[in-house]
Amino acid sequence: MNTVDWTAWRAQAAEPGAEGLREQKKRRLRQRLSDIATEMFLERGFDAVRVSEIAQACGVSEKTVFNHFPTKESLILDQGETTMAALRTGLADADHSPVEAALRILSAELRALTSWIAAQDDPSHATAMIRRFGALTRSAPSLRAYHRDMTDRLITVAAEALARRTRTSPDDPEPQIAATALLGLWSIQFQSLGKHLDGTRTPTQIHEAVTADVRRAAKLIDTGLTSFKDAAPTRTSSPAAAGGATAPPPVRCPPG
Repeated sequence: MNTVDWTAWRAQAAEPGAEGLREQKKRRLRQRLSDIATEMFLERGFDAVRVSEIAQACGVSEKTVFNHFPTKESLILDQGETTMAALRTGLADADHSPVEAALRILSAELRALTSWIAAQDDPSHATAMIRRFGALTRSAPSLRAYHRDMTDRLITVAAEALARRTRTSPDDPEPQIAATALLGLWSIQFQSLGKHLDGTRTPTQIHEAVTADVRRAAKLIDTGLTSFKDAAPTRTSSPAAAGGATAPPPVRCPPG
C-alpha cells in the first residue's frame, strides 16, 4: 500500500503542549485509524472494506475502532467535529461578522489542503489523490447520507451560535436561514476544489481560484447576513393580530 501522509492537511485538534500524553496517544491512534481506513477505501472501495480488516491492519481490536469512531462512515468523514468546534468559536466572536467567521474557517481548511499538496514530491499526483478522495465520499449511499446528517448538525450548531448573537431562538427563521446560507459556502468550496484540482494548477493557483469562488458566493449572501443582527422575529398569535388576515391555502404542486 502506498502510504500517504493525510495528517499534514488535516486541522489539528490541539496545539502542541496543550494536551497530555494520554490525549496525544488517543489522538494519534484515532488519526492512524482514519488514515489507514482512507487508504483501504481508496484502494478497494468503501463497501468492500470491513471494519475488522481496518482493525487488523492497525493492530487493534474492532471494538477499539468503534471506541474512536461510532460508525464506519465516520472513519473517512472525520473532520466534521473539528469544523463544528471552529464554528462555535468563530461565530461567537462579535468582532467578526458571520460571513467573516465562516471565511476564516474555510480559508484555514483550504490552506491546510494546498500546503499539503505543495509539500508532496509530485503535486500532480497529490491533486489526483484528493480528487479520488472526493469521488470516494460520493461513491456510497451511506457516505452521502452521513454527509447530509453532518451538514444538518453543523447548521444546528451555527443556528444556535447566531441565535445567541441576536438573542433570538435557534428555531426562529432568521438564524435558521442564516446558518443554512453559511454552511452552503462549504459546498461551494468543495465544488470549486473539484473544478480546480485538475493537475495543471500550482497549489497557490488552486488556493487563489477556490478562494475567489467562495468569496463570490459569500458576497452574494453578505448583505442579508449583515442585516441579520438587526433582525427581530415578528410573531402573530392570531389572524386578528395580523389585521384580520387569514393564512393562505397550501400550494399544491402540479401532478407529474
